[in-house]
Amino acid sequence: NPYILATLLFGLGLGTTITFASSHWLLAWMGLEINTLAIIPLMAQHHHPRAVEATTKYFLTQATAAAMLLFASTTNAWLTGQWDIQQMSHPFPLTLITLALALKIGLAPMHTWLPEVLQGLDLTTGLVLSTWQKLAPFALLLQIQNVNPTILVTLGLASTLVGGWGGLNQTQLRKVLAYSSIAHLGWMILILQYSPSLTLLALLTYFVMTFSTFLVFKLNKSTSINALAISWTKAPILTSLTPLVLLSLGGLPPLTGFMPKWLILQELAKQDLAPLATLAALSALLSLYFYLRISYAMTLTMSPNNLTGVTPWRFSSPQLTLPLAIATTATVSLL
Repeated sequence: NPYILATLLFGLGLGTTITFASSHWLLAWMGLEINTLAIIPLMAQHHHPRAVEATTKYFLTQATAAAMLLFASTTNAWLTGQWDIQQMSHPFPLTLITLALALKIGLAPMHTWLPEVLQGLDLTTGLVLSTWQKLAPFALLLQIQNVNPTILVTLGLASTLVGGWGGLNQTQLRKVLAYSSIAHLGWMILILQYSPSLTLLALLTYFVMTFSTFLVFKLNKSTSINALAISWTKAPILTSLTPLVLLSLGGLPPLTGFMPKWLILQELAKQDLAPLATLAALSALLSLYFYLRISYAMTLTMSPNNLTGVTPWRFSSPQLTLPLAIATTATVSLL
């Protein structure tokens, strides 16, 4: 039903906007809650047990995170008499709020729900979950000052490592994308204390790259590495583009994905955190390995030729083509 869809999408937009505009914790919490409730029917719209399971898992984690956030902000108001987001001073609610937001966006070690949930969704809802749903918690994270840097660095490093190691073992593309999301979020959290503008840049480039990746997989109708391996007959032009998109996600030099990583490493080195920068750079190699593996499956191996699959690519859906063209071009050449 288009009306219900429009209402839910409006709810998604409204929730994020409320959180963006709020300076009071209660209002910020309300925005996050509207956001969660709006995406839940979108996730469960295909009445498949897997989708319903994913929706339930998502609902439970988000409710837990929201409850933690509410508890932390109430505790803060109780200890300091302040409801203002900018004026957090007490270390206990600060830590608790950071952890609640980390659970909301799926930073390691609170990441285990994300691959499970993403695997149960279709690619469009998965795209919304990987991009739009990250905006509101990030707006809050950017606004909280004087968090203990150790917590953020630990969360960031854990996420880049988990995102690298977790993705190595997967054959399902949505799970690979979930682990890739965890790794990228780790990079953003690492630099949050030292240069918030770099966090925003990393978030933006991550959005562009994820957008094009999801659209490519959607056009190919592929959800596993095996399905990608036979996709060259379905969409030859796309097949030659996809490795570039994937390697950009991995952060390989002449492509867009390299830019935020480069600047983040430079900033960490400036802050005399060379060991941290080295660890982060090495963990990026883990991610790069599984992106290379997908690219390899897609372009560098000859898959069995299926003649029935050859025709559809000529008549690919026009409403996908323009966003796909813009997103892939941006992913490959923004550097």
